[in-house]
Amino acid sequence: MNRGARTAAVIPAFNEARTIREVVQRTREQLEEVIVVDDASSDGTLDQLRDLPVTVLGNEANRGKGASLWRGMEVARERGASAIVTLDGDAQHRPEAIPDLLAAAAERPDAIIIAARLLHRESAPRARPFANRFADFWISWAAGRPIRDTQSGFRLYPASLLPCVALPLGRGRGFVFESEILIEASRRGFPVYSVPTAMIHLADARPSHFRPVVDIARIVRMVAWKLLVRGLDPPGLVRSLRRPEVVGEPGPP
Repeated sequence: MNRGARTAAVIPAFNEARTIREVVQRTREQLEEVIVVDDASSDGTLDQLRDLPVTVLGNEANRGKGASLWRGMEVARERGASAIVTLDGDAQHRPEAIPDLLAAAAERPDAIIIAARLLHRESAPRARPFANRFADFWISWAAGRPIRDTQSGFRLYPASLLPCVALPLGRGRGFVFESEILIEASRRGFPVYSVPTAMIHLADARPSHFRPVVDIARIVRMVAWKLLVRGLDPPGLVRSLRRPEVVGEPGPP
């Protein structure tokens, strides 16, 4: 069993009864400490976890993905984790790739490591790679560094980052969190690297909680504000156009 020393996994879950048990069991094969944050699910998600050796935190009301992630990450840090792996409960992330994140972090202990969906992208819906590249451009500009797959929630965060950032966590900002933390971390000197992983598209997956129009508009508004307050940050734009920092680059996009 390949377990990362002092590394905890945090899995936010909202109505993931179909997949959460399998995801947690596979994650437990990689990491000893697993924390699931149930965001007021109504489909029996909690029932799938009752006999598993994991920590379950329950939100009394739906707070959104960002707030759920942050709650789990704070608990992991309070328990002594030096690094935190986050992944979704819908089985579209492969827990078996956690060792790749750990290996990259071992040589880059103060960096965020993203499991970037750079392999087998031909299986994804046609519009998704374009949308990801669009997001990568703007978030990289605001972060002042090139970042691949900014929309992947499968990541490793150094626990030392948490006290350095303070982000709004209202329910309406659920999907903004994962973009904003990359920007704020980069501006505070925390590097961001990516490791290539396979893109998984499940034919029978539940509908995404991500609402393209509303959530993309919120992300764009956040990024635009961060650029405007810095006068559009021309030096950041120049730096963002450099070669992305990918560990084990599979080839050009």
